[in-house]
Amino acid sequence: MAATRTAHTVWNGDLFTGAGQTTLDSSGLGTFDVTWKARTEAAEGKTSPEELIAAAHASCFSMAFSNMLAQAGHTPEEVRTKADVTFVPGTGITGSHLTVAARIPGISEEDFQRIAGEAKTGCPVSGALASINITMEATLDA
Repeated sequence: MAATRTAHTVWNGDLFTGAGQTTLDSSGLGTFDVTWKARTEAAEGKTSPEELIAAAHASCFSMAFSNMLAQAGHTPEEVRTKADVTFVPGTGITGSHLTVAARIPGISEEDFQRIAGEAKTGCPVSGALASINITMEATLDA
């Protein structure tokens, strides 16, 4: 079944000195301040499109990886994923680097790396980000 999620942004002023607020409508989890400065310099309590994409990529990868592990007969105790999304002014979003650490009883390093790689390319957000470079470092915790 298809699902549509909604957020909206209200922006006031020009790009460089203006500001906006992005609201997560579907979940109702909140409204977040956004500015150009938060996108290109220090966040200072505000968010950016890249931070929101990083959150989407980290959560999507974790879900896809957990599902692929289960399909291979492994139940992860914990999957921790960080996504670092890079934005270059004048160029755009240039990459997303996933840093993954997981505790998965009974899995070999080889199977862990193979399934992590499949999840990296198979996660729907990775698919949406196919025009950028997606890299990954995956570590199996003892």
